[in-house]
Amino acid sequence: MDSKDKKRGAGGGFLSDVQELRRRARQHIEDGAVTPGYTADRDKVIAILNDALATEIVCVLRYKRHYFMAQGIHAQAVAQEFLEHANEEQVHADRIAERITQIGGAPNFNPEGLASRSHSEYVEGDSLVDMIREDLVAERVAIESYSEIVRFLGDHDITTRRMMEEILAMEEEHADDLQKLLATLDPTKSGDR
Repeated sequence: MDSKDKKRGAGGGFLSDVQELRRRARQHIEDGAVTPGYTADRDKVIAILNDALATEIVCVLRYKRHYFMAQGIHAQAVAQEFLEHANEEQVHADRIAERITQIGGAPNFNPEGLASRSHSEYVEGDSLVDMIREDLVAERVAIESYSEIVRFLGDHDITTRRMMEEILAMEEEHADDLQKLLATLDPTKSGDR
């Protein structure tokens, strides 16, 4: 290994200069995880994530209401699905809030304006089938908006993009679960487009 290879490390050219990376890492250490390699518009990403956080909180609240309000012959099984989704949406909200702080922002938990910041709506639904349909609509909204976020982030914020891809995959699972419940409980309306 010549001196140039030692400087670059075992990767042989992957990193331009390990010493330079080390020097840059010592600069602006108050920025934590945000290094010069972070090329996204941080303020825009924080705003987008705060809207996603509001979306997740609204989903938690809607699923919790549906859990407690579920009635009828199939209510127990459907209520358990609502509770599981509520808990998973809370995990999403926590992950998003944590990422906001990692990139130097403040998560917006202010209840004032929560519904207007959310991509999905808070619709209560009158019956078990209505509740499932409203939750499915909300999941479809999240899928569309989170897909847009993933595309927007691209290679500019890989960590946030990956987190949103993981959350998106879970939202797709939720939509699939709800579509199956809807097809079981109301087969005449599950095919409506």
